[in-house]
Amino acid sequence: MARQNVYDDEVFFSGYQQLRATQSGLNEALEQPALRALLPDVEGADVVDLGCGDGSLARDLAEAGAASVLGVDPSMRMLALARARTEDARIRYEQLFAEDLCLPHASVDLVVSSLALHYIQDLAGLLVRIASWLRPGGRLVASMEHPVVTAAPARSNEGGWVLANYAEEGVRHTHWYTEDVIKYHRTTSTVVSELLQAGLVLTALDEPSPSPAAVQKRADLQVHRHRPALLLLRAQRP
Repeated sequence: MARQNVYDDEVFFSGYQQLRATQSGLNEALEQPALRALLPDVEGADVVDLGCGDGSLARDLAEAGAASVLGVDPSMRMLALARARTEDARIRYEQLFAEDLCLPHASVDLVVSSLALHYIQDLAGLLVRIASWLRPGGRLVASMEHPVVTAAPARSNEGGWVLANYAEEGVRHTHWYTEDVIKYHRTTSTVVSELLQAGLVLTALDEPSPSPAAVQKRADLQVHRHRPALLLLRAQRP
């Protein structure tokens, strides 16, 4: 199946930018706090950000002391924002699908990926390459849509979320701002198994949920207390 670059679709890009501008999605409310809690000290580190988007995380990593940050994203529109918003010479960007990135063996200390891995068809192959890029002791920190969400992308007639076809792994065709946004479903056990088979050691796993106080401010977050929206993991090369 051909890879999809949905973030360069004009309708999708416009809707997504409005979501981020209004902070009405899960990024600021749930995903970024959980992801950043798993990050190691990056002082002096060489970092790769897979699916870097507009570069906000890359800029924060550089500000936190990273020696270099390579942001990788297939979207021309997102990278245009990233380059316009970045002045730090330690940060550079490449327009690539994560699957096409080639790096020297044992050349980076941290690979981070925010809400991108569920777009990857061959996750096992990517994890093997990530493990090869990492120096001994280097880490992978990543977030993705939770498998209970990717399993059945449609809502039920009652308006809630349903869990169906969980064991049926593979492509999912979803609607998000535009028709036929392609994601890939795999079970939690498959994600962890592929991580271990790549030679990495799992050191943290998180399924963050909003606090009652957060739900009081944003009632739409309540559904994420009923079922997890996100799966986050941290792994290390021995």
